[in-house]
Amino acid sequence: MTEYVSAALPSAAFFDLDRTLIAGSSAFALARAARSMKMMPTHELLRDAVAAATFKLRGDHDTGASDAARDRILGFVKGQRQDDLTALNEQVLPVLLGKIRPEARRLVDIHRYAGRSTYIVSAAPQEIVEPLAVSLGMTGGIGTVGEVVDGVYTGRLEGPFCYSEGKVTAITDLARWDGLDLSQCYAYSDSASDLPMLSAVGHPVAVNPDSKLERHARRHGWPVVIFSQQTKTVVRRTAAGVASAGLAAGTFAAGLELGTRRARRRWLR
Repeated sequence: MTEYVSAALPSAAFFDLDRTLIAGSSAFALARAARSMKMMPTHELLRDAVAAATFKLRGDHDTGASDAARDRILGFVKGQRQDDLTALNEQVLPVLLGKIRPEARRLVDIHRYAGRSTYIVSAAPQEIVEPLAVSLGMTGGIGTVGEVVDGVYTGRLEGPFCYSEGKVTAITDLARWDGLDLSQCYAYSDSASDLPMLSAVGHPVAVNPDSKLERHARRHGWPVVIFSQQTKTVVRRTAAGVASAGLAAGTFAAGLELGTRRARRRWLR
């Protein structure tokens, strides 16, 4: 059984995003928001969103599949202004906050009260991941960082693609920077694609795992947990819903600034 005692040494808990921290795929929320802003044709956005979700569900982590997913994400932002992508948070964040699994939110709180840092680790753009993490009261978000020149995305990466082995690179770099002991850290994911990240920490946990991850977890004695509570997929138009949307909007600017600063610090030093 996994125990969540107070951390004796600096440690952290790392949460995958899609189908772990949230129910469903963040790619669809991003695609819908981008479509409404006419950033890309509808058919291209839907194709990429479906491809991203299918890619995660398959649990691919071979080089070819990873490269294809990376190219899809970079292709989406290439030529776009960074300000335009970050502006999508006004629509994306309330939707993602409405998809947070209640059990995952409680786990984040448990780790925070135990003195651990808490991070979202996702292949999604840093401009989306960081504000979402801040909105949830987490330490930060680790996402894919695209190169920006004169305020426009070049279609190249500034650092590793934050998927599979790329997540290990990201959390290892963070651990070195912040003095974290990975053997004391926790990681949560639903997908076999995250086996590298799960294997890199001392306390891996499989959450609603796909078949390959479940087999691996059972074989190695990792905890397997099932998040079964239903989540609201839409923030209702009530006082509570308006408050959640206001929280997302209020933390967006701070989250973006913090995420950009952290990303540059990680990849440029």
